[in-house]
Amino acid sequence: MRQTQLFTKTRKEAPADEVSKNAQLLIRAGFIQKEMAGVYDYLPLGLRVLNKIQNIIREEINAIGGQEVLMTTLQDKDVWEKTGRWDNSVVDNWFKTRLANDGAELGIANTHEEPMTAMLTHFVRSYKDLPVYVYQFQTKFRNELRAKSGLMRGREFLMKDLYSFDQTEEGFKAFYEKCAGAYLKIFDRAGIGHITYRTVAAGGSFTSGLTDEFQTLSKSGEDIIYIDEKKKLAINKEVLTDENIEKFGFNKDALREEKSIEVGNIFPLGSRYPDALDLKVRDEDGNERQIIMGSYGIGLGRLMGTVVETLSDDKGIVWPESIAPFRIHLLILGNSPEVAVAGDVLYEKLKTLGIETLYDDRDARPGEKFADSDLIGIPYRVVISEKTLKEGKLEIKKRTETEAVLMDETEFLKSL
Repeated sequence: MRQTQLFTKTRKEAPADEVSKNAQLLIRAGFIQKEMAGVYDYLPLGLRVLNKIQNIIREEINAIGGQEVLMTTLQDKDVWEKTGRWDNSVVDNWFKTRLANDGAELGIANTHEEPMTAMLTHFVRSYKDLPVYVYQFQTKFRNELRAKSGLMRGREFLMKDLYSFDQTEEGFKAFYEKCAGAYLKIFDRAGIGHITYRTVAAGGSFTSGLTDEFQTLSKSGEDIIYIDEKKKLAINKEVLTDENIEKFGFNKDALREEKSIEVGNIFPLGSRYPDALDLKVRDEDGNERQIIMGSYGIGLGRLMGTVVETLSDDKGIVWPESIAPFRIHLLILGNSPEVAVAGDVLYEKLKTLGIETLYDDRDARPGEKFADSDLIGIPYRVVISEKTLKEGKLEIKKRTETEAVLMDETEFLKSL
């Protein structure tokens, strides 16, 4: 993509009302635009990142047997009343609305345990229909009292929510562990696996028992966790008791306190939702059996914001190659026609090779181009100037490194 055709622009300063690093950098670099507190538009660069995160998640969830659907945003009040979660005292961050014709009250996609379970009552009747693992990417709406953490705590956000339905506790546990493994692969592929820990946590309004979160270390995190590095596991401060330390085999003396950001969660739900919504099956002998359910969530914007919070530096964003909007940022410097022609030729060659490239063909000062490149954070910066043309080289700099090097074009392309 030519940067002259990109309608968005970088900004020297972040909005005064943004306090989180992820929002400041993403707005300044032209990835997102703030509509109101906790509500953001994804601009062309931001949407490219979001789509790559979505593709990583889709690949890993498909690999463990997930079937993708897309459910509605508007939700039936009756379904939620059956589980007791329509009441605002139980779920305190609802957005609700009413129909114009008869005044009927509707929920606006807070989460989908109830609607997903209700949908399956039309299809799952026999033990032969199980197990079922269904997921979606869907916009959620939550009326958060505090929305000051950029993409980390929004009132409107895209979420991957997966639900498992098994006939036996053993089957559920097997899939639960398989999903935990898939989550670790997702976070590793997104570039934060080395600082992300599976964490014992509370279940909130979803379940009364203990659950698992995936927490990424960050000084700006809202959670406090205690890490057992030897086990590569952690426990959230909110459930840090001697009983739980013993139950999960943590070494109390070795636990290390850290601040962290929750990037994913998995909940064992038992039969609470299937029972309430009359989702049951007949076994081999014709007896009615309960269904065991699990819920598994990842907020895509939150994951994107966490990458920015944890991997950025004082110059800007540092994207991992796997989710970067482009792989190469090609810059031409100066007003020489020869430089412009060389830039155009290399850009076309990179496109032909299928290498995603943002081509800075703007009429701008070198210092401005370098600053914008660091701010946007694309993994490779490639510079063509009169100096590099004289030497028959390209100037290459990785975003994660401080020094640039001169390389032959052929040598550089082979290194990619």
